[in-house]
Amino acid sequence: MAYAGWLILLAVGAILYFAVNNTEVSGVDIGMIGLILMGVAVLGFVISFVMFMIRRSDARQGQGPYPPQ
Repeated sequence: MAYAGWLILLAVGAILYFAVNNTEVSGVDIGMIGLILMGVAVLGFVISFVMFMIRRSDARQGQGPYPPQ
């Protein structure tokens, strides 16, 4: 589920960076906001993927997400 959110954020950033032209907002560069959104989306996707792989390897080893009591 987390991947869908990151993909939506990536799409919004790409739209702002590549498709929105000649839009002037005082003091705000729309293209830079698009780049920032795309960077955050890629970073979030990578972190989510790494966390998923860690949980998956723990489950394969029979440890589960919490240490045994």
